[in-house]
Parts: sequence; structure tokens; C-alpha cells
Amino acid sequence: MSRAIAVFHGRFGRATLYQLNRPFNVHAHREGHLIFHVGGSDGQIDVDGKACPVASESVVAVSPWEPHNFVPSDLEAGALFLACYVNCEWFAPGGAKLCFGNPLIARTPSIDRQVRRAAAMICAGERLGELDGELRSLIDACYEESWRQVDGRTERRALDGVTDFRVRRSIRLMEEAPGADIELDAVARESGLSRPHFYKLFRTQTGLTPNLFLNTILMERALDKLVSSEVPVAEIGFDLGFSSQSGFTKFFAANVGMAPTDYRRAVHIL
Repeated sequence: MSRAIAVFHGRFGRATLYQLNRPFNVHAHREGHLIFHVGGSDGQIDVDGKACPVASESVVAVSPWEPHNFVPSDLEAGALFLACYVNCEWFAPGGAKLCFGNPLIARTPSIDRQVRRAAAMICAGERLGELDGELRSLIDACYEESWRQVDGRTERRALDGVTDFRVRRSIRLMEEAPGADIELDAVARESGLSRPHFYKLFRTQTGLTPNLFLNTILMERALDKLVSSEVPVAEIGFDLGFSSQSGFTKFFAANVGMAPTDYRRAVHIL
């Protein structure tokens, strides 16, 4: 069963030590995302259609809003992974963009030592006051290495680069009233588009499907409520438009890898 060993939320974003043995749905994050293998069997992250092994000799880097999913190699034993979700404003204040040059990075001896040190600090729950600085050093090293090993990709389009006013309106509608029960056909109509044109134009402008964008917003709201409040999980699910707690739990597990109650139990705030 997949579970969180420890989860830390801070100014940098989130750092999670996961034991994973289940696949994820294709999803995206507003944050940058780094995945490190710590122990056990290898895995694979499909980043925008590119298969990237998560193993002892590699690091997988996912730019903000880049679609990706996780596929374990061993559904029985699973493995241990360190995942960092990097707050873009923390990484580059003032509006600079966070974008990795290559989604698959060779894990240098220096990066490997940093990964082991950060994972040990998280697992032991000691010296956590130093964790922010440790993660900053690790994230900076991976960012620089990703551009040394650049694979020729251009910088990924950010949502603030959307030029079509109808797509901007649809984004605003989904952000203002996100809910699992929202009707994307209604969003298309209110944006002045037919359903097929809306889906095609949204993906052309953002690199995401409307469903994937909406799921990302829902996950952000769910994580925020789980971490910042003591509202019961069932109530959080209902507030987000899910008709049952089981429906919300299934959605959360498919995108995070575990039940919301397990995630909340493991969370610490730096």
C-alpha cells in the first residue's frame, strides 16, 4: 500500500518521502517538481509523453503545469522516493519563470549526497530548521544540471502567456468556482466557444486539457484544506463538489498516491 513516511510544507513548497507501489493518473502541478529514488525498486515518470526512469542514477524534473504520471516497476514491494514540489515564487521571486531544461537528469555524485542528506533529515525529523536551506541547495543543483543536460526543449508556455481572451476567461471561471461538479460544457459556452473548439483551443494555448487543469485546481484546494484546517475529510470532499467521501478519496489517491487521511496524518509545517 502506498503511504507517506513524512510530508513537510514550507515556504519552499512541499517535500514528501513516499513509499509508492501504485500508479498515478496523469496530472500536473502549479509548482516545479523533482523526483528522486531513495530505495527499493525503480519507477518511471512519463513527462509530457517522454518516459523518464526514476532510479539511483537519475533525477526526474517536471516543469510547472507539465502533464506527468508515475508508473511503479514493482506493484508488490514498491519503493521509496523523495518528491519536492517547488514554489515558483520562492525559487525565483519577481516573476521569473521556473522551467527545467531536461526532464531526465543524470544524478551526479554531489546531487546524490544531497538527496541522501535531505531524505535522512526528513525521515529522522531532526535539524528540520536546516531543511529549507538543504532543499534550496538540492533544487538549485538540479536546476543547473537540467540546463547543462538540456534536450533541446523550448521553455514551457506558462498560463500567464495565454493570449486568447476566451481561454483566459475559462481559466478565471474554473479558478473562481472550482468543483468536481463543474460543467466544462457550461464553461465553454460562457467563454463563447463550442465544446470541440474550447477543448482544442485550451490545449493549444496552455498545453493542458481543461479536465487536467481543473483537477490541478481541485488538488490545490484539497491539499490546502487538509493542511491548514481540521475540517473532516468528508466535508472537504463535499465542499469541493464530490458526492461522497469515497469519490473524493479515490480522486485524491489517484493524484497523490494515498488517501487524504493518510496524507494529513503525515504532514508537518516548517
